[in-house]
Amino acid sequence: TQGGSHLALFPPRNLLDMDTFSKSDPVVVLFVQGSGGSEWKEFGRTEVIDNTLNPDFVRKFVLDYYFEEKQNLRFDVPWGLSGALGAQDFLGQAFVALGEVIGSQRGRLERPLTGVPGKRCGSILLLAEELSNCRDIVTMQLCANKLDKKDFFGKSDPFLVFYRSNEDGTFTICHKTEVVKNTLNPVWQPFTIPVRALCNGDYDRTVKIDVYDWDRDGSHDFIGEFATSYRELSRAQSQFTVYEVLNPRKKCKKKKYVNSGTVTLLSFSVESEFTFVDYIRGGTQLNFTVAIDFTASNGLPSQPTSLHYASPYQLSAYALALKAVGEVIQDYDSDKLFPAYGFGAKVPPDGKISHQFPLNNNVDNPSCAGIEGVLESYLQSLRTVQLYGPTNFAPVINQVAGMAAQVTDGSQYHVLLIITDGVISDMLQTKEAIVTASALPMSIIIVGVGPAEFEAMEELDGDEVRVSSRGRYAERDIVQFVPFRDYVDDSGNQVLSMARLAKDVLAEIPEQLLSYMKTHDIKPRRADP
Repeated sequence: TQGGSHLALFPPRNLLDMDTFSKSDPVVVLFVQGSGGSEWKEFGRTEVIDNTLNPDFVRKFVLDYYFEEKQNLRFDVPWGLSGALGAQDFLGQAFVALGEVIGSQRGRLERPLTGVPGKRCGSILLLAEELSNCRDIVTMQLCANKLDKKDFFGKSDPFLVFYRSNEDGTFTICHKTEVVKNTLNPVWQPFTIPVRALCNGDYDRTVKIDVYDWDRDGSHDFIGEFATSYRELSRAQSQFTVYEVLNPRKKCKKKKYVNSGTVTLLSFSVESEFTFVDYIRGGTQLNFTVAIDFTASNGLPSQPTSLHYASPYQLSAYALALKAVGEVIQDYDSDKLFPAYGFGAKVPPDGKISHQFPLNNNVDNPSCAGIEGVLESYLQSLRTVQLYGPTNFAPVINQVAGMAAQVTDGSQYHVLLIITDGVISDMLQTKEAIVTASALPMSIIIVGVGPAEFEAMEELDGDEVRVSSRGRYAERDIVQFVPFRDYVDDSGNQVLSMARLAKDVLAEIPEQLLSYMKTHDIKPRRADP
């Protein structure tokens, strides 16, 4: 989840002039729609700007952004707010998903205002900007010298405990080093910690460090303490910093007490942790590919018992899952062209079994225009192919992996959605394909439809045990599996249950994209100013 994105509003332009004696006095009112709901709720308003058709608003809207949800926004532009909203002259409105704004070039989107019949209402310009929340990560290493001896039969077993100070003067533990056994001159391993965990982004806030001697029974002996700050620690980038470890009780008791040893900061470095939004704003495109199971176990599409059966009143489980995931992810794909394949069917003209046939019947260009285009091609294929078998995933995974391997600089990231009803037939080959794909810029979402048991899919998910093949382990976890039946709402609210499905299958995509970028040391491109 990428919480706390900052949606900044830029001015509507060339608004309708509704004022007889001067120009209009516009204001923008933002409404949000609950996930899967239809009700609009007012979120906030900008200030009113008098007498202009090109207002420049100061007030911004701060929204939490979730990649995995379709966050619908409505911007109403009434003329002034003298009475209750709705009673004013209306200058226009615009509908947009937050993902569309973030996924647009440089996070900047212009939309025409509509709503006044027969008139051009001008346009609204939106800019999404992520709030900076101190995303730096620190790596540091410390050692100590001549610490007090605490153990009767040996030397001490020292470790450090870091605390950040709170606004009320209390301290909160934020890091413990490992224990170094039987020494008064320990060298601890380097460790990393987010700056916000160390000092909450306040560089001058006190950081307290306690030195303890570890005891097996948990009654660790206090050796001493010292205090510093992030700002002071950061100076160690150019010089060693030595701190005296002091024990207040010893200092009070012994007149000749100097210290209980010293701790030296050996190294300190800072690097920024990039977010999913950084990469999307830097131009990374999500390429969405669909693969649909056409095996005979789904049942004849013309029969109401078939998982592919679409009644006049309701889409099939396949179509619902495709629509739920596709409608969220399409906002991040600029050309809205989605390759779509079927597997496990006999295809015309010669009736050969295929595990990666294009749903639009165009081998040279399997892309469909928008999610509606994919749905159309899927329904057309149901009428022309013969459902058969077996259920093989590897060919379509390898197909998308081949596309992902062509561009590995971070500008393209592929998401493959596989919708299937059953037990996988080529488990060994699929594991091999996933292990290979895990080193490429791609993720795989599997939605299981129907009543089958999906133990094999859980194994591919890799949350508990990393997927492996012939002694090779997947470089990272790239598969997310969910069973469709978990999202069939008893109340019959299909929209809400599909929003939950999309949320759960897409929730891991931002982290999976970031893990690829980090593993391959790819930094986001800087968006043009």
